[in-house]
Amino acid sequence: MIHLHYWPTPNGKKVTILLEELGMPYTIVPCAIGKGDQFKDEFLKLGPNNRMPAMVDDEPADGGEPISVFESGAIMMYLAEKAGRFYPQNLRGRYEVNQWVVWQMANQGPKSGECGHFRRLGDTRGDQSYAVRRFTDEVNRLYGVLNNRLYDRRYIAGDDYTIADMISYPWTVSWQAQGQDIAEFKYFKRWFDALSARPAVQRGLAVTAGPPEDPDSLSAEEKDRRAKLLYNQRARPAPEGGLLET
Repeated sequence: MIHLHYWPTPNGKKVTILLEELGMPYTIVPCAIGKGDQFKDEFLKLGPNNRMPAMVDDEPADGGEPISVFESGAIMMYLAEKAGRFYPQNLRGRYEVNQWVVWQMANQGPKSGECGHFRRLGDTRGDQSYAVRRFTDEVNRLYGVLNNRLYDRRYIAGDDYTIADMISYPWTVSWQAQGQDIAEFKYFKRWFDALSARPAVQRGLAVTAGPPEDPDSLSAEEKDRRAKLLYNQRARPAPEGGLLET
């Protein structure tokens, strides 16, 4: 069984889309990132970067002890490899997919996240116009990268639907909030509409992790606690008594 430590963000939904496409049994372990669950010691053992999702497979293919994987791209590679689907077995095909998985993790995801952050922030913490313009334009550039990639192929890695498509799609669902007009990108839009119509994609997007929380129900003390925990993070001290000699 796959146990997915999850919250319904684009990074979480990448994995639930793949699990639904595979028809692989899984359970959701809620990781309420607004409350700071990702900073708990028990989660740190699975996700040392304090970011969800993280996954535990208690039936790995080697028949050994349960295995945990963090980072959504690595999780998707693991699951697709285990299932033998949506991930080419030949060298050239696999690296065609790998490079786009890495592109999404290094470019589309982080830049789209920053775009959303600064657009939501507005001017509540001073003039954010430069940051909004910078990341909105960068996200526009990345839509252009996808549009040009899809100019002459059905899917991102070629003729076959793969994890390269599944990992990129959830970050495009909120294109309006990102300040984009996908009518500008006709080849991308053709791909976007095709994926949006897939039943497994729809199921993966719909996965929740419990009822939504009303921000107005939080006390001032709890809001302050979360703000200190979630924003302007710095390095977490390492425990004493670790390995210091090589």
